[in-house]
Amino acid sequence: MPVISHRGAVMPPSPIRKLVPFAEAAKKRGTKVYHLNIGQPDIETPKAILDAVKHADIKVLEYSHSAGMESYRKKLVEYYKRNDIAVNQNQIIVTTGGSEAIAFAIMSCMDPGDELIIPEPFYANYNGFSTSAGVKVVPIPSSIENGFALPSIDAFEKAVTERTKAIMICNPNNPTGYLYSAEELDVLKEICLKHDLFLFSDEAYREFCYDGKKHISALSLPGLEQHAILLDTISKRYSACGGRIGAFVTRNQQVLDAAMKFAQARLSPPTFAQILGEAAVDLPADYFDEVHAEYTARRDLLVKRLQAMEGVTCPLPGGAFYAMAQLPVADSEKFCQWLLEEFSYNGATVMMAPAAGFYATGGRGKNEVRLAYVLNENDINAAMDCLEAALKVYKN
Repeated sequence: MPVISHRGAVMPPSPIRKLVPFAEAAKKRGTKVYHLNIGQPDIETPKAILDAVKHADIKVLEYSHSAGMESYRKKLVEYYKRNDIAVNQNQIIVTTGGSEAIAFAIMSCMDPGDELIIPEPFYANYNGFSTSAGVKVVPIPSSIENGFALPSIDAFEKAVTERTKAIMICNPNNPTGYLYSAEELDVLKEICLKHDLFLFSDEAYREFCYDGKKHISALSLPGLEQHAILLDTISKRYSACGGRIGAFVTRNQQVLDAAMKFAQARLSPPTFAQILGEAAVDLPADYFDEVHAEYTARRDLLVKRLQAMEGVTCPLPGGAFYAMAQLPVADSEKFCQWLLEEFSYNGATVMMAPAAGFYATGGRGKNEVRLAYVLNENDINAAMDCLEAALKVYKN
């Protein structure tokens, strides 16, 4: 029998989706499952952008330019300008989701055997795309004790080798919800300039910053013009995860030229979703006000409920819509599977993402989970009722 590739064998499974069969089985048994395991918001996708797709006057569904439709890229220039990011349409490549932007960055800037430094815990697909490119992930641990703040400059310095090519961050962070400060970004800038490294900055959650704090883009940092690569997506911003439209943005022309070859190889990003994304730039200026207020209320409720549970630690996230919690269990993956296989409370249970899958260092995150506060407050309360009851049962 033919043997699959080594690459396919070592490709890591998604820690977010690996428990899906158990959730499906629970639903078939009649158990309601509260999904806090995945960043799929229940916020309605804005009607105006869906209508733009419905009313598109298209006679032939053609390929777009490999970099994306020029009209959309020009709209994105307006969007980025409103967020203090100065770029032109030729410095933007529209991608098939933020995932393709991540892949383009790694494939354009790194060779097999090169090393990518990432503060952990980190979005699990960074590991997947690195593995598929033959790139080695070098994790630098952050800690729940200080809310997952950026590790020290000494930790970065110790991790840099002659094979180090780039640093990857997600800001605000998935899975921790941590929002990097100006001082922390200056540390990253200093390291990148000293060692001549790329800075890959995933800014999918730019709009979701709380407590009066403001997001700072890597592309806004003076001196990093040739080092910073912005990875973006409309998925979370407009609750349009199924649109699969993202962006790869940099001022480095060599990197753009390399990424364009990958963009040409996949021909073009999806047309309808580009129409949707273009319309989204013209949403009213106050669109995010209500969305922001809703997520703030959800965050506050979730963290309050978690912090009130015996033995649970949960720092207050500064952005995105995720929280990491340390539970009084030995193995959160076994606990999360048990929740779906054996437990129900008032006919319901809760699904979370075991945190070990967000770490590259073996053994870390064993008693942590990631929760996505993407459900309404009533559902969050019900889910927390389930979790609180489950922890008491599991303890015994």
